[in-house]
This record gives sequence, C-alpha cells and structure tokens, in this order.
Amino acid sequence: MKTESGLLTAELIALAEQHTAHNYHPLPVVVSGAEGAWVTDVEGKRYLDMLSAYSALNFGHRHPDLIAAAKAQLDLVTLTSRAFHNDLFGPFCQELAEFCAMDMVLPMNSGAEAVETALKTARRWGYDVKGVPEGRAKVVVCDGNFHGRTITIVGFSSDPSATTGFGPFTPGFVSIPFGDADALKVALEDPDVVAFLVEPIQGEAGVRIPPEGYLREARRLCTERNVLLLADEIQAGLGRTGTTFACDHEGVKPDVYILGKALGGGILPVSAVVSRADVLGVFRPGEHGSTFGGNPVACAVGLKVIELLRTREYQQRSKDLGAWFLQRLREEAPTSVSEVRGRGLWFGIELTPEAAPARAVCERLLELGVLAKDTQETTVRLAPPLMVSRGDLEWALERIVSALAERA
Repeated sequence: MKTESGLLTAELIALAEQHTAHNYHPLPVVVSGAEGAWVTDVEGKRYLDMLSAYSALNFGHRHPDLIAAAKAQLDLVTLTSRAFHNDLFGPFCQELAEFCAMDMVLPMNSGAEAVETALKTARRWGYDVKGVPEGRAKVVVCDGNFHGRTITIVGFSSDPSATTGFGPFTPGFVSIPFGDADALKVALEDPDVVAFLVEPIQGEAGVRIPPEGYLREARRLCTERNVLLLADEIQAGLGRTGTTFACDHEGVKPDVYILGKALGGGILPVSAVVSRADVLGVFRPGEHGSTFGGNPVACAVGLKVIELLRTREYQQRSKDLGAWFLQRLREEAPTSVSEVRGRGLWFGIELTPEAAPARAVCERLLELGVLAKDTQETTVRLAPPLMVSRGDLEWALERIVSALAERA
C-alpha cells in the first residue's frame, strides 16, 4: 500500500531528512492512518500506539465525537482572531473555568505558549499585586524540568542539549531539586519570588513522581509566602494519571493550571492558562495575545473534550488499567530493568546501565508493532490512549517484556 504521493517509508524518511531541520530523531515509521489506539504505516503494517503524542491523544486517534465537533465547525467559521468575538469563545472559557473551579481562562495554542503566558502572568501579578519592585521578580523551577522549547523556557532547563548554543537566556529563574520540599522552603524565603513552576510529575525526565506529600507542602509554602503555585499539567493533566489533574492525587489546587495537549483532542493545538480573577485579571488590552488562541475550531474541540472528561470515564479507565498494568510490568520486568515508575496510564521503565540505550528497546518494539519513545537515554516511556482496551495492553505487555528481556 502506498500513500497518495506514491512513496513508501524509506523514500518519505529520506525526503524529510533532506528538507527539514534535524531537530527531531523520530523512529523509522511513517504513519498514514490511525483509529483509536492503533496506527497504520504506509506499507499497511499496524502498530499499537503506546505514546499518544505525549498525551495529546488521551482520547485516542480520531475520536468520533471530537472529529464531528471539528468538522461541524469547519463548515461555519474557523478564525476571527481576537480582534473580534466568536460565538464559541465565551462558552469555552466559561466551561473550562468551571471545570477547573477557577474564574478565568487565557487560551493559547501550544503548551510552550501557555507556559510563557503563565510566566508573564506571574511576573505581572508579582509587581501589581504582591508589590515586588519592578525588574526583580523571580520564579522558582525544578531541576530536570521540561516546560517547552522557547528561549526563556530552555534557559532554565538543566538539559545541556536544550541550552548549549542558545544563550544568552532570560534572567529571573532559580532552579532547585525536584521533590525537595526543604529546598523549596529555602528558595521561597526570597521576597522577590513570585511563583513556583512545577510539573506534578516530570514527564521528559522519565515519568518522575515526587515523594508523597511534596505537592501539599508546596501548596502550604506558596500560600505562606504569598507565591503563586503554577502547575504545568500539559502532559500529566486531563485524565492521564487516573485523576482529572495530577495535583488531585494530593488534593492540591494550584493558583494556576497550565493546560495543553489533550485539550485539543489530538486534532489541533489548544492550550490555556486557567486561574482566579485576581491573578489573570492583571492583564489589560494589548499586553498579551494570540491570533489563533481561542479560535472557533479550537473552542469547538475543547468544549467536546471537557464534555468527555466530565463523564469521568477516562479518568477511571486510566486509574484502573494503569494500576493493573503497572503491577504486571513490575512483576514481569526482566533483569534489564532497574525500576518501573507509573501513575495512571503513564509509565517510565528505567533500564540498567548495561541495558541502555532505551532507544534500542524502542526500535525493537517498533519491529514488534508497538510504538514507544525513549527519554534520558535510559528510560522507555509509555502513555497509551486512555480508551485503550485491556486486551490491547495484554498484547503490548507480552512484546514489551520480550524486548526488555533481549537486553538482559
């Protein structure tokens, strides 16, 4: 089977290598079709998607309700910019704010845009509300973070591949060890700190889960020191970890939710900053914006995503299937595995140094019909769509254990 272009895998990859910047190193598969938890390549081979586009496909490929919402809106109006209102903008913002038990929403497109928006929000709030002297606002972040790839964001990354050759960077960020409440306490003693930006679970770092109670203590310290708690739930949120938000596992409500990926239903980039009126209310016309943020198609899909999440079906599936799959992974992991981390349907399989690199495991899984992705050289990352069946997970587990055993 060939694509409409008539080209097959090797030719299409060669074409991409010739005409695109080499900022990614994708696995050698070219997808031409997808439905649910499965994708099909240009030769007709099927694969179980165990990555879900880094959680953007929480509801699976081409969820019929999401596709219908997008198609219906395409026949009406697709873009007005924020120079004018569109009829879905207000309803989307209202529904998302209510869903998050907040007051206001600032819609953007990519996750990095939402993080940048949250950082601007925090700085402005720090000057206007907290009273930090102009130009002195600081934001505390965590070692091992991944919040995007803009100049500001990579500037506080601890990954050399993200920073080397891209400086100088934006000042005003202080990095501390992830999961270390004592380090956070010390950092927040600085009166110029306006926010603590944290992933409730660090995804790119290898699905790193902080110690129990860390987020609760972060919430307490931020409240005590009048600092905004910014929760980057772009990968971890919207059902991925078995709750609506990863912060829910500790009963924590941040001051700001940063959302993206699954909010667009795997159809288009939709992100948002969601907070209280006293926080997002600091903006005035002309101080921030996005031509495509909150566009009618994004709002139509986003409204349907919220509707799906309100059923709680996806959160429950993630919780139940995730607990079962994590137990099975830990029971059957061969000696090539040093640790299996997971929450909901999100897993990090840590290899022993002798079994690395993790990419070799992912390449073998590709041959076996499973799509997974390596991170940090030693971790195989798994994040299947939340609608995946138990039977499909059983099928994947057999192949995952087999590929790992080959590295033992």
